[in-house]
Amino acid sequence: MKSNYLLIVFLMFSTLVFSQSYDIGGTVKEKSSGLPIPGVNVQVKNSTSGTSTDFDGNFTLKGLPPGSVVVFSFIGYKTFEYSVTGTNTNMSITLLEDSKVLDEVVVIGYGSQKKKEVTGAVSTVDSKTLEVLKPVRIEQALQGTVSGVNVTTQSGSPGAALDIRIRGIATNGDAKPLTIIDGYIGELGLLNPNDVETITVLKDAQAAIYGSAAANGVILVTTKMGKKNSKGKIVYNTYAGFQETSRTLPILNATEYALLLNERYANSGNVIPYTNVSGFGKGTNWQDKTLSKGVPIISHDLTFSGGSDKITYSVSGSHLDQEGIVGESKSGFLRNTARVSLGADVTEKLKLKTNVIYTYFNRRTLPENSNASVLLNAVNAPSNLNPYDSSGNFTVFPGGSLGNEMINPLAQIANSYNDYNFKQINGNFGLDYKFTPAFVLSSTIGFKTANSESKSFSPILDYGSGKVFNTTRSSVSQNAVNDNNYSFDLFATYTKTIAENHKLVGVVGNTIFKEYGNGLFATGYDVPNNSWDFADISLANGAPPAGTVPVSSYVYDERRLSYFGRLQYDYKGKYLLSAMLRRDASTKFGPGNKVGYFPSVTAGWVISDEGFFGESSIINFLKLRGSYGIVGNDAIPNNGYISQLTGEATYVFDGTLINGRASGQIPNPNLKWEEAKKFDVGVDMNLFDNKINIVVDYFIDTRADLLIPGIPVSGISGGQSPGASNPTINAGTVRNEGIEFAVNYSNRFSDDFNMSLGYNVTMLRNNVTYMGTPFIAGGSFGIGQQAPSRMQVGHSIGYFYGLKTNGIFQNQQEVNDAPSQVELGVAASPGDIRYVDVNGDGKISFDDRTDIGDPIPTATMGFNVQFNYKALDFSMYTFASLGNNMVRNYESVAPDANRLNYVLGRWTGEGTSNSVPRVTTAATTNNLFSDYFVEDASYVRIQNIQLGYSLNPNTIEKVGLSKLRLYAGVNNLYTFTKYKGFDPGASNGAPIGGGIDYGFYPIPRTYMLGLNINF
Repeated sequence: MKSNYLLIVFLMFSTLVFSQSYDIGGTVKEKSSGLPIPGVNVQVKNSTSGTSTDFDGNFTLKGLPPGSVVVFSFIGYKTFEYSVTGTNTNMSITLLEDSKVLDEVVVIGYGSQKKKEVTGAVSTVDSKTLEVLKPVRIEQALQGTVSGVNVTTQSGSPGAALDIRIRGIATNGDAKPLTIIDGYIGELGLLNPNDVETITVLKDAQAAIYGSAAANGVILVTTKMGKKNSKGKIVYNTYAGFQETSRTLPILNATEYALLLNERYANSGNVIPYTNVSGFGKGTNWQDKTLSKGVPIISHDLTFSGGSDKITYSVSGSHLDQEGIVGESKSGFLRNTARVSLGADVTEKLKLKTNVIYTYFNRRTLPENSNASVLLNAVNAPSNLNPYDSSGNFTVFPGGSLGNEMINPLAQIANSYNDYNFKQINGNFGLDYKFTPAFVLSSTIGFKTANSESKSFSPILDYGSGKVFNTTRSSVSQNAVNDNNYSFDLFATYTKTIAENHKLVGVVGNTIFKEYGNGLFATGYDVPNNSWDFADISLANGAPPAGTVPVSSYVYDERRLSYFGRLQYDYKGKYLLSAMLRRDASTKFGPGNKVGYFPSVTAGWVISDEGFFGESSIINFLKLRGSYGIVGNDAIPNNGYISQLTGEATYVFDGTLINGRASGQIPNPNLKWEEAKKFDVGVDMNLFDNKINIVVDYFIDTRADLLIPGIPVSGISGGQSPGASNPTINAGTVRNEGIEFAVNYSNRFSDDFNMSLGYNVTMLRNNVTYMGTPFIAGGSFGIGQQAPSRMQVGHSIGYFYGLKTNGIFQNQQEVNDAPSQVELGVAASPGDIRYVDVNGDGKISFDDRTDIGDPIPTATMGFNVQFNYKALDFSMYTFASLGNNMVRNYESVAPDANRLNYVLGRWTGEGTSNSVPRVTTAATTNNLFSDYFVEDASYVRIQNIQLGYSLNPNTIEKVGLSKLRLYAGVNNLYTFTKYKGFDPGASNGAPIGGGIDYGFYPIPRTYMLGLNINF
């Protein structure tokens, strides 16, 4: 019996011992200030249990088993581990500031480095910035946040492309940077911004590790992953908003229009069209009719993430639906994404990771950025015309003096039918095998498969007598495109420390990349019922017009084989050196030039670690760095070194004319890579207890052997025949030189208030130093005029080339005393523009055209501010562009077209105006391309302003939430500029011909209400 009692006591004691658990709690504070830190991650090591500190820095963890280790971590502070030995609910945990915030890891391509060790010009945008900016397309987050990067939009229409330029434009061809997403080549604009953890921009020779595709810079994107030993987390983000135009142009109302038209006709000796204007009033504001208000936009994003000690996961999905401020659903954009990211430690040596993204979007568009633009018609339509006639039909605009291109913009919107669907799945699978702690072998397979289908319908239309957009037969065009690529990377990393002070990191590997695809295009005629509902080639059974081939197709297959190596060395963390070499072989070039070599070297000196530097109370960190290297650009059309049967020809067979094929582009077997020689020297500095960070860079980017298409080489080899073209030749050099300066200030003033400020500026000078041809022209102005943009030695790429003006002729004597302008087409009269005799030959002709403007800004800058006060947070992001010019090309030259109200300050007699010429319907030279149409397009834009409120975590924890934040924001709040058009920052993206305003679709102002919830 006694033994039974002893057994019971032993079992009770054992149960008590093994079931014993501890509760801990307390406050986490900064060591330097003693202030509590909210949001610290408090995690039980090798467990999914954890929490985070509240606004007062307090935390509580219950039921911890003996021997538990609790890890306290927070960005900017060193991680602290605490071993639990008993219950303690009144702990005081102190975190040391991670001084230099320099142990932060920066992705550099095929590896990473601590920020302190980086020797190249590298900038990073993190997820916190993305959360504040709420960009529809992720490229927008780079504008104003990263020095040396300029982002321009091709249109404000939903889903429109954006152009990223890193340290200016150095090529006449494709100037977009290479984008690497989690190690594979991808497209930045297809990502859900909430999936992105960091965006890293490589601006100098550090990009040489990517060789032939890196001349325009490299953008490295790291997407969000789950964290080890973290409990499952659900994050839901949503916002809804409405959009409106950020600007309308001041157009003449009906009365002003009629009076001015009378003056036009009277000045040319014609009968005035309106003898009584008393009943005209203000008339129709066509912009108000065309530009909608309260246009909806809505976004949802849901993410599940977490991890154990061996597996991490992150699964997300998003939905964005945006209508356009012009045409609403007729220019709408819908995007859905889904992403799965997994990481697994298969064994202690073998790690697996995968990231797969699916993207679907649908986009509809309206005619824009041309003479067929809806907004061009809205701006130039007479305000005395009504949108609808007495029968409720769209008003038909008269032809003749109003122009055969101008039509009712509301009818144009209603008669626009198109649809574009895009589906893509891309991602990668990777393995890391650690043979030894020093030697790791990595392999990654990246892939992309994309399919798009588009359809457009042209109904039978009658916009009025003589209108160029009238159609007498209906037609439907359908296209299907399939694009694919895959890559295989295999590289080894070896890390070795010798004698404690010498650290070596070597990387060697190879990459196989292939892209291939096909496209099929077809047009059918005579659509049943002249209706979009029946717009399908299978139903359109009409014969094509004589001589028209209604189908076309293409197939392509391009490959690249690369080998690369990098050696990094540092001595005591003070002297840093990195050398890289990449060898690329590409099928885009001929047999003699398939291979290119791209070397680079970067170096750094951490001066603040030197003994002579001492312990400065002002400068906490100081690093000098420099780099030089050569990278390449192969972004040219495929098969330029050979001749293909892509031309058109007519042959005679048995006495009959037969349409057939002929040689297309003249071949050039000597084609080779463009080479970018990149030089950079920079300084990184932290001041005043690391509260201030300063980065300064001076750079020179010289792009040689530019791939210039269409250079005439022979008068007999068929370069001008139908479908043919002259060859692409390496025949140009462009130099970009500039300075970047960025300063950031961050300080925690109290436990209730902290603030951060950021300012960056980039000053740039662009110059063409060599060309194998006199010039290349591009762009268009007016109707039938010569191209207004040029690439030419001694000027910036894409500069504006036209006549220079010197005021307005005030009287006939001034006309008589000035060089004759008759060679321009007609003699000048008082009130006409006075042109400058640039070449001094005593007459004005087109030989007097000169450099009259530059679309490239001389300086771009961003200023950003964020602060938190208790539960409130506020942020504002601004961007400025200075010194860039824009061509005003959205005004019709038709005599009866409406005008902007600046014309009210026109010349009406001697002394009345020396800037705006007279109005007349007679022939003049006033509409020739000149600096009269070139404006200073400098601007300052408030890109984003946001105010948020977070509920107290102690309150929301009761309902299972760890975060609940409400916010209100405005994107594109206001633009300060003197430019007369819709948007001074818009561009069609062309290096030669950009900066010409054809009536850009304005970027909308968006008002948003949003919600962030963490479970």
